[in-house]
Amino acid sequence: MVCLIFRAKMKPGKEDQAVKAMTKMAETVQAQEPGALAYVPHRLQEDPSTIVLYEQYADDAAFQSHTGTSHMGEMRSAFADLFDTTQVKVERLEHVAGFSRGS
Repeated sequence: MVCLIFRAKMKPGKEDQAVKAMTKMAETVQAQEPGALAYVPHRLQEDPSTIVLYEQYADDAAFQSHTGTSHMGEMRSAFADLFDTTQVKVERLEHVAGFSRGS
């Protein structure tokens, strides 16, 4: 299993567009990527300009497939317009235990 936490700060004035792009991305990943087990964007309560995305993939092949999709390419193309590229952090997690009931 591959689990990631992705953090990025939205550019001022671009918050609505960034949230819309993340929502569209989550819907597309859910519809088109069966190996994506979770793709859940959040906004930090203490800093609503920060997006925190939890991603979970069945295996490395599913994660690699995700990175090569056309919708991921579209997100990469729009990313610098919506987010501060100096404020991005990606962390890979080691799954220990737990479950997800859905959203």
